[in-house]
Amino acid sequence: MSRFSARDITMTAVFAAMAVVAAMLVRYAGSVVPFSLMPFVVMLAGGLLGPRLGALSIVVYILLGLVGLPVFATAPFGGPSYVFQPTFGFLLGFIGSAYVIGALLKNPEKRSYARYFIAMLAGIIVYNVVGLPYLYAILTFYLGKTYSVMQVLKIGFIPFITLDLVKAAVATVLARAVYRRLDAYGVDRT
Repeated sequence: MSRFSARDITMTAVFAAMAVVAAMLVRYAGSVVPFSLMPFVVMLAGGLLGPRLGALSIVVYILLGLVGLPVFATAPFGGPSYVFQPTFGFLLGFIGSAYVIGALLKNPEKRSYARYFIAMLAGIIVYNVVGLPYLYAILTFYLGKTYSVMQVLKIGFIPFITLDLVKAAVATVLARAVYRRLDAYGVDRT
């Protein structure tokens, strides 16, 4: 693996900090899977930082929480026991999501609005493919509650998919605009 430049470290830290802020905004929501801006931050991380740094920024955020810093959205807010929270699978899915989004946008010549939006949709699929089974497993096997697959979808997918699509559209416009602005000023993004 190549070394990280000062810019790489800074941008990774900025997006990890953005993830903390996004989690703090929903701290006091009262549902199993609260509304969150985390998917939006993840989409921007993948869309602006690329696969490696986008995923790394989310890894840094998760590691901060697992070592005990109170950065997660729901109680206990931090510590290794957070892996037993029903929503922890979505956090793991965010790593893959940022990576997939960045990988799909790797080719600068093919960065149309459609390409950005497709990448964001792929990211939504990734974190749901990881998060929903994890939600089911924790609710069923760890907490001992009986939930059908449809009930899990009603808890963790159906209430959020419309908002996630809106986040994807906004992230598409914002990430493409930032990328084009950087390109216009000749900023090296590698």
